[in-house]
Amino acid sequence: MASNPPARPPHAPQAPRERFVLDSAHVGDIRGAFGTIGQHEEGARGLRPRALALLAIIGPGLIVMVGDNDAGGVATYSQAGQNYGTSLLWVLLLLVPVLIVNQEMVVRLGAVTGVGHARLINERFGRFWGWFSVGDLFLLNFLTIVTEFIGVSLSLGYFGVSPYVAVPLAALALLAITVRGSFRFWERSMFVFVFANLLVIPLFFMARPHAGSIAHDFVVPGIQGGANSTSVLLIIAMVGTTVAPWQLFFQQSNVIDKRITPRWINYERLDTWIGALVVVIGAAALICVSAFAFVHTPYFGHFTDAGATASALDQTLGSTAGAFFAIVLLNASLIGAGALTLSTSYAFGDVFGARSSLHRNFREAKLFYGIFAGLIAGAAAIVLIPGAPLGVITEAVQALAGVLLPSASVFLLLLCNDREVLGPWRNRTWLNALATVIVAVLVLLSLILMATTVFPSIDVTKVALIGGAVLAVGLAVFALATLWTRRAAPAKGPSEEPELPREQWTMPPLALLGRPRWSTGRKIAMLTLRGYLLVSVILLIVKAVQLGGG
Repeated sequence: MASNPPARPPHAPQAPRERFVLDSAHVGDIRGAFGTIGQHEEGARGLRPRALALLAIIGPGLIVMVGDNDAGGVATYSQAGQNYGTSLLWVLLLLVPVLIVNQEMVVRLGAVTGVGHARLINERFGRFWGWFSVGDLFLLNFLTIVTEFIGVSLSLGYFGVSPYVAVPLAALALLAITVRGSFRFWERSMFVFVFANLLVIPLFFMARPHAGSIAHDFVVPGIQGGANSTSVLLIIAMVGTTVAPWQLFFQQSNVIDKRITPRWINYERLDTWIGALVVVIGAAALICVSAFAFVHTPYFGHFTDAGATASALDQTLGSTAGAFFAIVLLNASLIGAGALTLSTSYAFGDVFGARSSLHRNFREAKLFYGIFAGLIAGAAAIVLIPGAPLGVITEAVQALAGVLLPSASVFLLLLCNDREVLGPWRNRTWLNALATVIVAVLVLLSLILMATTVFPSIDVTKVALIGGAVLAVGLAVFALATLWTRRAAPAKGPSEEPELPREQWTMPPLALLGRPRWSTGRKIAMLTLRGYLLVSVILLIVKAVQLGGG
């Protein structure tokens, strides 16, 4: 009679499990734009192997950050410089930790879980929230893609190209780049846009910047002309165009699609940090160009749109500067449209359980590429409709971003504290404290933006001051309550985490996850969030009807 195998001691090391993925195309070698890493290759040792590994992995973080400096970003930063000089540069410095903290969390979620952001929300918070996140993301991204094609029209219009030629060509180019079934080709194409973004550097020097005022305004907060509703709204717009909901969905899914596993997380973190630095440098350069090129000219304080800025730079700095700015705008519009559309395709693939990978060709992933093509074609067509309400669309983008940002930020923080999902990769206490402050500030800015969209006559400065005071008190009370709860809680027993190196721990298959436990506080918070969203959507519909009626 065969004897039973000896029982494994309670905390004996476990064999690492295979990483769970929804699509088999997400397993295999990492084939990046600048190198390849074998599926079973161990972590790199030595300076040269580490540099080669970084070159192979770099991409998702840099692309999502540069893509965030899209057509709307170029317009917003140019407006900041043209109307307020360099006095708002300090806002960008504050955004660096926000970008890094938010995107680092989705890096961990992607590498450890193998599941996209939309699917995790659907599984851990219920179908309502999953479908709401995807539906709102779809509408927001579609309208934003329309603004990207407006940017294409304005940029090529500077060179005398008709919108009826420029917009279809841009749409076809994006389709050709994406629907090839090659992740490496797509990523290399995106890096062309990333490198084209470097044109802001010579443009910056053409404007003859003053280093002293730049250094001062980066570290000393201030607003030229004083704070008022217009300047406060522009600051909120700078935050909104730099920290966007689509970034969370895109980078998490792109990390998965690139086949980055936990052992390579530190390299992807570095990729994200480099991207955050690049995006802030690019935004600061655009502010400085407008600030120094237009100071003491009739153009200062009279921003209209990015196309007019290119023409004004032609008058003040010469035709080369105007052409460089137009190319930067075109580049920003294309990389923004490509990344935004792809984030939507990834999200729908998550929810429907469909194949969604750039490693697959059109026949293998028809829904994935069909959504991409439909969004690109639809957005391009709207821009070409004579008399299309493009101004209303631009305003709607800001308002919808305000609606989606609170839920996206809250879910991100909750997922990164979910033991079943991230295990030993969960947020540390200090990171939770920092992320909570960041999420609270983003929610406050979202509320202010929503309120001003629906009630344009509201005193934004007063609302911001009151909201800031309430937020500070609320965070203090929350911190005290958390400390009291921790002290009152009984001592924890031995850790139930498996004794595995963190680099080998991955999330179990979704079907094996335990049901998340909802405390009374979380239920109240989710009901409050649902009520806010319901009221916001109703108010937006009323506002849209009013605008549509003239």
